Amino acid sequence: MGMRITDLRCKEVINVCDGLRLGFVSDVEVSIPDGQVVALVVPGPCRILGIAGRKDDYVIPWCCIRRMGEDIILVELEPDRCRVPKPKPKWL
Repeated sequence: MGMRITDLRCKEVINVCDGLRLGFVSDVEVSIPDGQVVALVVPGPCRILGIAGRKDDYVIPWCCIRRMGEDIILVELEPDRCRVPKPKPKWL
């Protein structure tokens, strides 16, 4: 049974190592030659009441996914190892 990328966007990602709720899938990385999903992208947590933007994104390799349910994706990883810094705006 297949799954669409849009179906992934409705799922919350939770780390089974520490129970941390990472957030909802916002994007995926796809290998162009194969057409396979390589990683899930989850936006980082909000800073200061959401006014100052968000922290770094989480890029979660496909091999770290342990289980997918109807509403939740369980992953096993160290959050600090999968953080990808957001690019700084040019005007800063």
